[in-house]
Amino acid sequence: MDALQPYLPLIYNVLRALAVVGLIHAVVTRQQVYWIVMLVFGALFGGLFGLAFAAVYTFMVLIPALRGSSRVAGQAVARGVEALKPLDLRILEAQADLAESDTLQRRADLAALQARAGRPDEAQVTLQPLLSGIYADDPVVLLTSAELDLVRNQPAPAEEKLQRVDLKASAATRTRTLTLLAQAQDAQGHSEADATYREAMTAATTEEPRARYAAYLLRQGRGDEARALLDALEKTERRATALYRRQEREWFQQGRDLRKELK
Repeated sequence: MDALQPYLPLIYNVLRALAVVGLIHAVVTRQQVYWIVMLVFGALFGGLFGLAFAAVYTFMVLIPALRGSSRVAGQAVARGVEALKPLDLRILEAQADLAESDTLQRRADLAALQARAGRPDEAQVTLQPLLSGIYADDPVVLLTSAELDLVRNQPAPAEEKLQRVDLKASAATRTRTLTLLAQAQDAQGHSEADATYREAMTAATTEEPRARYAAYLLRQGRGDEARALLDALEKTERRATALYRRQEREWFQQGRDLRKELK
């Protein structure tokens, strides 16, 4: 204990600072009331019990939360880097992954990339083993198959598959399903496409539905509505982080191209 004596003031100040940081974190993240109460004691009065509670909160709540945030940020960066790769390179990597382990997700990912690259026949061959049996109604398979149908100018079967997708699976699945469904309805001249595009924009995980809806509005001769939507898209691009701009560059670029058509 004597050896620690010179360091006690420093330890006390560190723990009190942790109590203040912990208190802010607990209030912002709406932690249990007892955490907040004890951290208030540590931050304001610096009592032994309150400071001990600050240390416990730091190791049990604060540090794990920060680690979780770091993982999320790392995953976002990884997605951004992946999106920047040339499509042909991504197809080669996906083929290598599939050769290493033939899973539903890897096969569907490769088929989707081949469809985007304008290689529908290859995509059909890749996806074919998943179109029957236990995976036929999987959201990943239905979405990939519907996207391939649209590439092959077959909107009716695409719509039928998209109607079977569970929109509650995830926000990303919901956004993608409704966007593709609106495209399929539009390709068939169905009036429901308008409402489907607007539904796709609600809580969307990407800028794609907004960009595609603006294009739809222009084709319908609704220039004023399209302009308002494109103005909002431009504002989003200006305020977005560099990473998000890179991830959504295709749709931001489409928005800029559509704005030129309005002039």
